[in-house]
Amino acid sequence: MEHFDYQGRYLRLLSQTFRTVQEVSTEIINLQAIMALPKGTEHFMSDIHGEDEAFAHILNNCSGVIRDKIDAVYCDKITERERAELATLIYYPKYKLEKVKRQMAEEMEDWYRITLRRLVEICRVVASKYTRSKVRKALPPDFAYIIDELLNTNSEVVKIKEDYYNRIIASIIETNRADAFIQAIAGVIKRLAVDRLHIIGDLFDRGPRPDRIIDMLMAHHSVDIQWGNHDMLWMGAASGSEACIFNILGVSVKYSNMEMLERGYGISLRHITNFAQKTYTDGGCFAPKVISDMDRELSGSDSIARLYKAILIIQFKLEGQAILRNPAFGMEDRLLLDKIDYQSHSVTIGGVAYPLEDWDFPTVDPADPYRLTDEEQEIVEELRDAFAHSVRLTEHMDFLYRVGSMYLCFNQNLLYHGCLPMNEDGSFAALEVDGQLYSGKALMDVLDSRARYAYYNRKRRTGAQRRAADLMWYLWCGPRSPLFGRDRMATFERCLIGDKAAHAEAKNAYYTHTADPAVCDRILEEFGVAGEHSHIINGHMPVKTKDGESPIHGGGKLLIIDGGFSRAYQKTTGIAGYTLVYNSHGLRLISHEPFQSREDCVANNTDILSTAEILESLPEIKKVGDTDIGRELQAQVDGLMQLLDAYRSGALKETGRKQS
Repeated sequence: MEHFDYQGRYLRLLSQTFRTVQEVSTEIINLQAIMALPKGTEHFMSDIHGEDEAFAHILNNCSGVIRDKIDAVYCDKITERERAELATLIYYPKYKLEKVKRQMAEEMEDWYRITLRRLVEICRVVASKYTRSKVRKALPPDFAYIIDELLNTNSEVVKIKEDYYNRIIASIIETNRADAFIQAIAGVIKRLAVDRLHIIGDLFDRGPRPDRIIDMLMAHHSVDIQWGNHDMLWMGAASGSEACIFNILGVSVKYSNMEMLERGYGISLRHITNFAQKTYTDGGCFAPKVISDMDRELSGSDSIARLYKAILIIQFKLEGQAILRNPAFGMEDRLLLDKIDYQSHSVTIGGVAYPLEDWDFPTVDPADPYRLTDEEQEIVEELRDAFAHSVRLTEHMDFLYRVGSMYLCFNQNLLYHGCLPMNEDGSFAALEVDGQLYSGKALMDVLDSRARYAYYNRKRRTGAQRRAADLMWYLWCGPRSPLFGRDRMATFERCLIGDKAAHAEAKNAYYTHTADPAVCDRILEEFGVAGEHSHIINGHMPVKTKDGESPIHGGGKLLIIDGGFSRAYQKTTGIAGYTLVYNSHGLRLISHEPFQSREDCVANNTDILSTAEILESLPEIKKVGDTDIGRELQAQVDGLMQLLDAYRSGALKETGRKQS
């Protein structure tokens, strides 16, 4: 077989971009200089669950990074109140400017002059770890030249060109562009304060507007998402899984979030609402735990309960159908409609007969309990079409697939939402997918692949596509799902059985075994990211801080950062979420108190009260060259060095014009 010269072809392709020794040398110098810069700041957030206002605030304050920069520059120069004012202005420039104008109408020119200089100084600090080229790319077009001029200076240059800089500031004010400039530079500060945002899953459900959160993420300059089980639920619904669709409806009604479905994604519940009111005489025990004043006013609590009941009965039928279609799921214990005894008003689960709180199920045929009635089938098809044809939902799902994945290895950290399923003996648990057993990293890879197949082939509705869509429902609630991490989802029991012993959901053995640092190291090795400063970063399981639970496990190798971002969890956790910040100096864990409102922040300069804990201080500043990007840059340098040798040895001819 003739040998193909891959190396020679690579160098010839490279020579088309870098045509002379000078061009190659310049690029090598540029890349090596970039690798010597401090690494950019990474920001980790998890389990946001639709809390759009709290998310927006933490996105704006970068988990305290911006306030830290303000304090570092101005701690001894301006008061605490002035620093808080400056921080709020950066977080919410438009709204803060409105308030300032009302208070300082006659003193605005002086305020502008002082504030513009302070904002430029903060911007200069956050820009200091980037190349001038990268900063320029982050600048808004309208003010790119002006901001670039103001940033790229030092104290000696300022003295020499003081009149020049004063004239720039004065002109911004005189031309009535100060407000626009402030909003522009505040945006640059926030963009440069965090180089990469990691979302460790669960954007959806419970909170009011997950759709707005995704809009914010779509506007972010650099973000990745590790899918959570709630995200997978929506991805499965968009892929045509009826079981996923009705789980979404159930969660939306339970948490009084129907308005988001209709206003956010244009999905109407009118048909099923009418069906529920005429089919069920009362809601019985199906009254949702969380009902907003608006829902009570519009429909009444019993009407909401009847809707919830209608949704869940259809959900139980659809889930039963999915289980029967997929025996490899091993979820026969979740087939409960056929275990109901309508004479004794009980259901048998695990050999135990439990009294039912409600047994009025007129659409359930005891002889064929998982068959939908004709009208139920019509409702299911209508809603499947509504999810499939929602333009905004499709845009959001496209984004989740584009930037998301089951897991991510990044800068020697392993990120995934839930767990890596384990057996009781600590071995990786296997799941059968398309007739083959997978475990560990291979399981995560095949699940990622099947989720993509289900979505990108959703219009074909073939047998393979349906199996893949069913698998997405399994990822929501299956016993060996890496996104769920429990032995069952006890929705049926919680709604219909009063005995709380029946509600228990056992955690996967992963959560016990990862207390051992050696197990964490074994998981890291499975994904090829082992090392002294490597960590597993999870969300999913709320950390009950008020009960003394810690987010730090496995001797610091595993970090669980679900601390209750969702208001629904805050009574359980005692705080309002954890975030992580990983910069060139090390890793910090930040715990947050509940966010009040944007209005309160703007009016009173209140911030989310946060407590930072240094998890790991690096012995020396971590540089770009020490990161994944740095390794890519080094590979480019290695190739360019070979090209340089080829030019100098005459193996390749320079093709560009040499400069004299």
